[in-house]
Amino acid sequence: MTAPSITRIEPLRPRGLRVRIHLTAGEPFEVMLEALERSRLGMGDALPPNDRHHLLNADADVRVRDAALNFLSFRARTRSELRRKLRDKGFRPARIDPCLDLLEEKGFLDDAAVAAAFVRDRLNHRPRGPARLSTELRAKGVNGDLAKSVVDQVMEEQEVSELDLALQVAEGWLKRQGPAVRTALGGPSRDPGREKARRRLYGYLTRRGFRGDALRAGMERAGELAGR
Repeated sequence: MTAPSITRIEPLRPRGLRVRIHLTAGEPFEVMLEALERSRLGMGDALPPNDRHHLLNADADVRVRDAALNFLSFRARTRSELRRKLRDKGFRPARIDPCLDLLEEKGFLDDAAVAAAFVRDRLNHRPRGPARLSTELRAKGVNGDLAKSVVDQVMEEQEVSELDLALQVAEGWLKRQGPAVRTALGGPSRDPGREKARRRLYGYLTRRGFRGDALRAGMERAGELAGR
């Protein structure tokens, strides 16, 4: 049986990035223009099943790459985040993983760089303790060892310690409280209102990843300021 031949290549809008291929037999089908160019097929060329299979594979590779780059154009993402986005778009893991490997090789994907930018933003705008920062990075798909290493590195670069952060967060919490809470926190040690305020502050600091000496220092600092 003679393989169908390409009778027409129809550019599709917008911008002609996709084309519709018409054949001497069978229904027309659409592929990305880049995939067609990779195949080196043109008007009048025969399109046996094997060549059509390779063309559609190339088309899928181009589409998953373009989808990945589109996601990255909005903001930097970790490999895990981008993989999840592409799966939600309907691409199969067997198609996604080679694409992500290529993007990493080309420098478009870098979990360490994304993690470092995330930690810097947190430290500058919404401070957290190292434990919370590492947890948030792991939620973004960053490897646990890498998350801890990045947190330590960025804190060292910015010359900030967990103690510094705890004091900053405790002071910020206190500034947002009303007069009643501030008065209670600075009140007598056995006052029920003071204990309630301290529990609120304790919960706030622990949720933001502070532990041990840093936590205690933050509690003491807020108490001192409230008592003035």
